[in-house]
Amino acid sequence: MTQIIVLNQNTRRESGRKVQLGNIAAGKTIADVIRTCLGPKSMLKMLMDPMGGIVMTNDGNAILREITVQHPAAKSMIEVSRTQDEETGDGTKSVIILAGEVLSVAEQFLEQQMHPTVIIAAYRQALEDSLEVLRTKVCISIDTNDRTQMLNIVKSCLGTKFISKWMDLACKIALDATSTVYVDDNGRKEIDIKRYAKVEKIPGGTMEDSEVLKGIMVNKDVVHPKMRRRIENPRIMLLDCNLEYKKGESATNIEITKEEDFAKILQAEEEFVKKMCDEVIALKPDLVITEKGVSDLAQHFLVKAGISVIRRVRKTDNNRIARACGATIANRTDELREDDLGSGCGLFEVRKIGDEYFTFLVDCKDPKACTILLRGASKDILAEVERNLQDAMNVARNVMIDPYLCPGGGASEMALSQALNEKAKSITGIHQWPYRAISRALEIIPRTLIQNCGANPIRTLTALRAKHAQGEKTTWGIDGMTGNIVDMADFGIWEPLSVKQQVYKTACETAILLLRIDDIVSGVKKMDAAMPGHAQSAPAGQPPGPGGE
Repeated sequence: MTQIIVLNQNTRRESGRKVQLGNIAAGKTIADVIRTCLGPKSMLKMLMDPMGGIVMTNDGNAILREITVQHPAAKSMIEVSRTQDEETGDGTKSVIILAGEVLSVAEQFLEQQMHPTVIIAAYRQALEDSLEVLRTKVCISIDTNDRTQMLNIVKSCLGTKFISKWMDLACKIALDATSTVYVDDNGRKEIDIKRYAKVEKIPGGTMEDSEVLKGIMVNKDVVHPKMRRRIENPRIMLLDCNLEYKKGESATNIEITKEEDFAKILQAEEEFVKKMCDEVIALKPDLVITEKGVSDLAQHFLVKAGISVIRRVRKTDNNRIARACGATIANRTDELREDDLGSGCGLFEVRKIGDEYFTFLVDCKDPKACTILLRGASKDILAEVERNLQDAMNVARNVMIDPYLCPGGGASEMALSQALNEKAKSITGIHQWPYRAISRALEIIPRTLIQNCGANPIRTLTALRAKHAQGEKTTWGIDGMTGNIVDMADFGIWEPLSVKQQVYKTACETAILLLRIDDIVSGVKKMDAAMPGHAQSAPAGQPPGPGGE
């Protein structure tokens, strides 16, 4: 059956082997950008956005977010990094480097006229086998209640980051924050770092001043100067409504003819606000926090009752406060009940840091939400430290949810490479060559670590291969600082199993997806007017020339 594709003159089409080789080249290019950022001796990239802002980082996802590319295969590679970051929060560089290498090793088979479906079948088999070997032979289980062991795991994640200078403090912050937001609901574990572990960056001070608060901090001050700025064991009321006169729902016009009518309207307004305030005061809270506004009149009534008020708090911050102090957010004042108030907070205090006022709700009895207070020299440094801390918290979260570890430093990849190489001998037919190519591709992680710290890749990798070929241990890997071969079990570099699994799955699936493409049809006009089939503009009143409409 003949396939007929009708294209208009604005559509261009590339097909067959040319597309597959183009996709491989795009994948390799993206991987090459990221490659120097892997390991403790990694280099930083300086990124400039169109507005002139500068970001300096070695975080794979942060770099790829800022890169603008045209090639569709390169765009899908960048998407892979984002997926990895959302799923596990770590391994964003490894997944890109590995995906680029898995694509790269397929190039020779395409040039030898091997059909992509044969390569894909071998890749799928290799992925299944590697995941099985990883869980049965390479990983170890751990006790998540052992704090020392958990700190070591987080430490191995931060070793490659900018924050490694303040390693002990950062590990403690990451572990404390993750443990705080950990909720075990009838065996269903939930650790929502994004929503309940907020990082607040305040330039100034030193990095050593950073801490995890046993509660919440927001950048707000009380609305009236006479309100109390320090209350111990406050009763806290959270509102999601205005404490001011309710305006008309639609555009409301009132025409007043007599002066007494104006007085009546003002009186109705005052009575409405007083009624709301009385409903609040009846429950005797010490502190009222609302997401909306508070009128001057309401402030007057609440100050007389000795109640402190904070207004226009973000919805997300209000949710965190509710979780930390045990209050319930009320939508209307007439629906307020005694059990809506929270009394789980030990201290409410407004402190001045630099030029700004910050509200602290700390010493909570059982906070299931927290604020990480970061101090440092400048905004750029604090932004990079925040990115590093997010990675560290994600590592702690992954281990708490799935308590299995794999050796780091390229040891897991070398162990899998050796296992796949042995298994390839039992595979008959043409499939064994792409299968064996995956085992070679996995070696890119230790090779990159060796290259980034300036050691000799060929000699070191050969020695490492020999160590794994002896088959005694699967924990031999690379010390990223010196390039020497070390036993990761003694060296103490471990990575969560869930991150490793996600890296291998995502990298192989991406490579398979890009190899299955044999046609790129684009409806974008070619810029080059000299290209055949391009609609060239004709003088007014004349029909376009050949290739025109």
